[in-house]
Amino acid sequence: MASQQSSKPRRILLKISGEALAGDLGFGIDPAILSEIASAVLEVRSRGVQAALVIGGGNVFRGAELQRAGFDRVTGDQMGMLATIMNGLAMREELKRQGGSAVVMSAYGIPSITTQYSASIGRELLSSGATVICSGGTGSPFFTTDTGAVLRAIELQCDEVLKATKVDGVYSADPVKDPSAVRFDKLTFSEVMQRQLKVMDLTAFALASEHQMPIRVFSMKKPGAFVRAACGGSEGTLVSG
Repeated sequence: MASQQSSKPRRILLKISGEALAGDLGFGIDPAILSEIASAVLEVRSRGVQAALVIGGGNVFRGAELQRAGFDRVTGDQMGMLATIMNGLAMREELKRQGGSAVVMSAYGIPSITTQYSASIGRELLSSGATVICSGGTGSPFFTTDTGAVLRAIELQCDEVLKATKVDGVYSADPVKDPSAVRFDKLTFSEVMQRQLKVMDLTAFALASEHQMPIRVFSMKKPGAFVRAACGGSEGTLVSG
């Protein structure tokens, strides 16, 4: 039994913002960044780590902006969820172009474009060597892709959520505005709440805490950071316990 447990492949979920795909373009998808992320995902897979992805849609559309203009929030969020599907399709094609296997699973049923999301099928795909790209958010408005990422990580039985950000971990304050800000190597869920540190939105964080789903915050821009984090290295800040 111990041997079977120790041989269980590591499984992670990478959460990337849509803005990260846009890079310096500010909008849309930078092909060079898309290629770089796909290459890192495939390197992780070559090391035996199973990887699922959740990509935001902020590089294409943000529902909150439509709401501020007076539109219905539900419609705006639905448009944002469709934007995540567009990003998922782009990532799938780049992974396939580089020789990988990838499937876009959507909370929305779009049979001719995506596969309907199913936790059991997603786990089977990951075990078979495919990268599973979870798009469409949770399928419901009013929930962020952070919440969707934690939910899918729990459902897919991942070991850890890896949240890619602009900075290399969780700090005591905004390191851009406060040079004296201190980076934490490890934090517990309760410490994050007590210090009111911004790791994820409250709904996502509460879900992770309730189900004891570790979250590792790291910088995708730091060379090799994702590969090290995905393979169990002490990259960035780990929030657990």
